[in-house]
Amino acid sequence: MKQPKLPFWQVWNVSLGFLGVQFGFALQNANASRILSDLGADLHSLSLFWIVAPLMGLIVQPIVGSASDRTWSRFGRRNPYILFGAMAAAVGMAFMPNAGIVVAFVAPILFGGVMLALMDAAFNVTMQPFRALVSDMVPSEQRTLGYSVQSLLINIGAVLGSMLPFILTNVIGLENTAQAGQVAPSVIWAFYIGATVLLGSVLWTVFRTREYAPEEYNAYKGIDAEQLARELAERKSLFQRLGGFLTLLFNMPKTMRQLAVVQFFSWFALFIMWVYTTPAITQHVWGVDARWFDHDYLATVGQIPEHIAAAKGAAGDWVGIIFAAYSLFAAIFSIALTRIARALGRKPTYALSLLLGGLGYISFLLFQGGELTRVNLLITEVTVPSGALGLLLPMAGIGIAWAAILAMPYSILSDSLPASKTGVYMGIFNFTIAAPQILSALVAGPILHGVFGNQAIYIIVLAGVFMIFGAISVFFVREPEIVVDELEPEPVVA
Repeated sequence: MKQPKLPFWQVWNVSLGFLGVQFGFALQNANASRILSDLGADLHSLSLFWIVAPLMGLIVQPIVGSASDRTWSRFGRRNPYILFGAMAAAVGMAFMPNAGIVVAFVAPILFGGVMLALMDAAFNVTMQPFRALVSDMVPSEQRTLGYSVQSLLINIGAVLGSMLPFILTNVIGLENTAQAGQVAPSVIWAFYIGATVLLGSVLWTVFRTREYAPEEYNAYKGIDAEQLARELAERKSLFQRLGGFLTLLFNMPKTMRQLAVVQFFSWFALFIMWVYTTPAITQHVWGVDARWFDHDYLATVGQIPEHIAAAKGAAGDWVGIIFAAYSLFAAIFSIALTRIARALGRKPTYALSLLLGGLGYISFLLFQGGELTRVNLLITEVTVPSGALGLLLPMAGIGIAWAAILAMPYSILSDSLPASKTGVYMGIFNFTIAAPQILSALVAGPILHGVFGNQAIYIIVLAGVFMIFGAISVFFVREPEIVVDELEPEPVVA
């Protein structure tokens, strides 16, 4: 039985909750280090907190994927996990910036770290079933559209989440400073708003998406219902389940193995960007010497000079703007991604996107210092070096790469997976996201110190080289033959 095509707005409804998930992720990525520093974490320990996210993804997503594959209830197959994860993430978002209020019971930094881990785990509980939900609900010929819409919503959430504390300070007027052991009111309220957006968007998806009943799903996906029932009814020990998982891992589809290579280069580069963009542009654009990032040197000078502190603060603010910019470029590109993939093919589109991202990273070298320029951001005005303005250009290429990374590998992969194992394989595929980030966290610091002499701009260039390697490796991926939809779906309200 052929699975019916979905109206455009139903495809939209299936992925709308991802906007809220990414809204929360963007708030966490932009502000977790700031919160933990305010609560007492030193800079040496912050990198350990960065590892929490990929570790949680590595642990949680395969477990949730396997569980959701085996779940059928009147509430749906994936929806219960999506809703539970969103509720837990909202709790973490509400409590993390308020860690200072528990100082009488537990160290705020410890409580903040626990809430960060809770958020990361909950985001992963929500995220994996969302990926599988698109595969479940959207037929193969609309799969690129489905993941492109998801990519668009992810990036809208990222833009809004990245800029929210800045907006609350410069438009609403909330205070953006805090005493030791406390968190700025603008950040606290940003997390409250983020938790609300997260829950609201997820509830919209849950209540507006009716998952297929087991009989319909099995018929659409060509699954033998009786054989599946026997597999689900079979009770297995923990070791048997672990053995089954390892069997799936070692027997993953060939397309998945090939995509894993692309994912390695892509996510290794992305992690470098998230961690090192701030010191890179502080040094390269604002002209702050690398010694001001050396903690041994800082210990000898006591107080940081005012102009150095001001430059580091201005650079940090500008990172929020350019991160929002790459997410905005990604959101715009996501709109055209389906048509471009239809015209060029999925692999050429994917490879070209990664190439543009790699060139974007490398081109950071071209934008150094310059005259101070007054910039109108509509909501406020700031003064930055001209080189900082130039960084908006490479962000276009990085945004295009980001949009492709969020959509194309899943579009290619989902057509090579057995329908009854989609959830667990999507979870296993998250290994190809988490592992490169963990490795990057472990080796990028020593490379920066030992090879590049703490000149962070060069590790951004290294990220560009890795992204270009990813573009090349796309051409070694063999994708399944499918028929891509010939016409744009009509915008019919579901």
